[in-house]
Amino acid sequence: MPTPLSSHHAVYVGSFDPLTLGHVDIIRRGSIIFDRLTVGIGINPDKNPLFTPEERLSLTRSVLASLKNVEVRCFEGLTVEFIRQCGARVLLRGVRTLSDIETEFTMTLANRALDPEIDTLFLMASERYTHVSSTLIKQIAQLAVGSAAGKLNEFVPAEVIEPLLLKYNRHQYSK
Repeated sequence: MPTPLSSHHAVYVGSFDPLTLGHVDIIRRGSIIFDRLTVGIGINPDKNPLFTPEERLSLTRSVLASLKNVEVRCFEGLTVEFIRQCGARVLLRGVRTLSDIETEFTMTLANRALDPEIDTLFLMASERYTHVSSTLIKQIAQLAVGSAAGKLNEFVPAEVIEPLLLKYNRHQYSK
């Protein structure tokens, strides 16, 4: 007999390459709504991420250490299978723009077809993070110098800045 899924436990998945303040905002808010929140770092062998799974796991755990009801794990495969392995019944998703909503709607329908017991809950991004994306952050880290690189603290947690800049051989930045 399958283990029952908990409505008090949600899973928030993404590549988190890198983890942004927008991600952290959704995670913090989700940790207030749910008794347990699992952050799932997806490993897609077809993608070429900036950070290794181990680096993403370590950075994310470091940033979220103060949230006692949040655990961070890596996973491969289908999101709904990972959610079920976690014993959760809810997939938490953040949406920033109308185009996000369209994409998420399609994914929700597919996930529903794969596992009708798992529901998706959407949280709107806080206004100050609607423009923040991992792609934008990578561009800033790669191209910015001096004080512009120091502005990364407006987009990513402090723990992420130095490892991010090191990936692009930007050893120093202005805080």
